[in-house]
Amino acid sequence: MPDLAHTGHSQLLALWLSCVGCTLTAVSLGLIQWRVWLVSDREVISSGVAWVGVFRACFNSHTLVTPGYRVMHCRSISLTEDFTPPEIAAGQVLMLLSLLVGLCGNAGGVYTLRNVYFGMGKNSPIRLTFLTSGALCLMAATMSLTPLLWNLNAVVTNQTIPFKLPPTPDSQHVGRGIWMGLVGTSFMIVSGILFCTYRRPVRSATRAETVPGSRGAAAGGNDNPAFEFHEHGRM
Repeated sequence: MPDLAHTGHSQLLALWLSCVGCTLTAVSLGLIQWRVWLVSDREVISSGVAWVGVFRACFNSHTLVTPGYRVMHCRSISLTEDFTPPEIAAGQVLMLLSLLVGLCGNAGGVYTLRNVYFGMGKNSPIRLTFLTSGALCLMAATMSLTPLLWNLNAVVTNQTIPFKLPPTPDSQHVGRGIWMGLVGTSFMIVSGILFCTYRRPVRSATRAETVPGSRGAAAGGNDNPAFEFHEHGRM
């Protein structure tokens, strides 16, 4: 059984990238700054800025509270709402699934690296489990990349959501929620590729080196003349 500890360094880096990628994906999912709306009607949104995330849309208002104070108002976005656009609905479903699949990939990576570094992989299919972990990471990246790019396209084309509050924006730009999600997805892609590139070392057949005079002994031995003379004398 060859030593496997030196073969898993790239996969250890892959596990680190995958953990960071899942963390960034989770943080991105909770942020409201996916789409930043710039609103000209400031009767309610006195700051002129509203933020639209995957699960809610928020804005600051000075006019709905005591003068001199400001409070953030948020409206939830549900799959059952008629106004929920498909890119937001896809984000709610696929981002959550991406987190679940990514965590499964991380768990597989931890299990396999334990076998590699602690010499517990004698009877376990290490390459297969690394491939499975890599496939799960790539699947998670694909799930998160779809709604991220979809919402990015909605921002670029200035697509709106028929809210009453906040009102339709005059323009919008990409918020840090999408950028953070794209960085996390990139980490997951690199992690999946590194997991899939694992190669288990192959045991090489060693040949015994022969020295002059020892070839006959290795092959069964040549007849010793002195021994032959002694045998013939006894006969």
